[in-house]
Amino acid sequence: MSPPTGGDERDEMSTPEHVAIIMDGNGRWAKARGLPRVAGHRAGVEALRNAVRAAGDAGIGWLTVYAFSSENWSRPKSEVSDLMGLLKLFIRRDLAELHQSGVRVRIIGERQGLTPDIAGLLEEAETLTAGNRMLDLVIAFNYGGRDEIVRATRRVAEAIRLGDLKSDDVTPDVFAGFLDTAGMPDPDLVIRTSGEQRMSNFLPWQSAYSELVFLPCYWPDFTREHFDDALRQYAARERRFGGVTAQGVAQGVAS
Repeated sequence: MSPPTGGDERDEMSTPEHVAIIMDGNGRWAKARGLPRVAGHRAGVEALRNAVRAAGDAGIGWLTVYAFSSENWSRPKSEVSDLMGLLKLFIRRDLAELHQSGVRVRIIGERQGLTPDIAGLLEEAETLTAGNRMLDLVIAFNYGGRDEIVRATRRVAEAIRLGDLKSDDVTPDVFAGFLDTAGMPDPDLVIRTSGEQRMSNFLPWQSAYSELVFLPCYWPDFTREHFDDALRQYAARERRFGGVTAQGVAQGVAS
């Protein structure tokens, strides 16, 4: 991976390959300003644009954003309709620029049951940008982590039933190949805005060893400075993946 641009002193080893973001706080941002919730979602789209640019400038290879969860359908119909409209607007307005910038768009989540216009736009975004390699932008849409694991388990069971796979051969790596994120690296860093400190059913399998950074700002207020702050926090940590730190080894104890 190339070092980040812009004179940043982070070296290659301290730059995460994959950053995932729970974009939280649009509604509360709008409420604090006496605005309708859709105004917060609109401002959140601009924050997403800034995050994509910041990720590219920092040399991040993968950026995954939690755009719409499978539980969000329970929100008021007017809000869901507004969110769908913003998704359409984002793809129609930003897709050409993303493509020109070398961004490959990938979608994870359940597509069965989506309206034809939404499903068609998602497919168009993936098809147009399939050959790009500068940055992978993964959009978690109609996504729920538990649902993803259940769907993957069904695929594994079907493969075993058909004789394509033996149950004894199912390892964590094999199982991961049946998830929506098959072929993608696990996120090194997960950022959540709004001050909430939970994962909300986002990438539960993939984030098992991710570093977590919780920021107090609402998502519409998220800036490049917030992104850089999260990267600095990540760079200051020593990832162990269940092992011991170098200091722990030297002292003969697990840290």
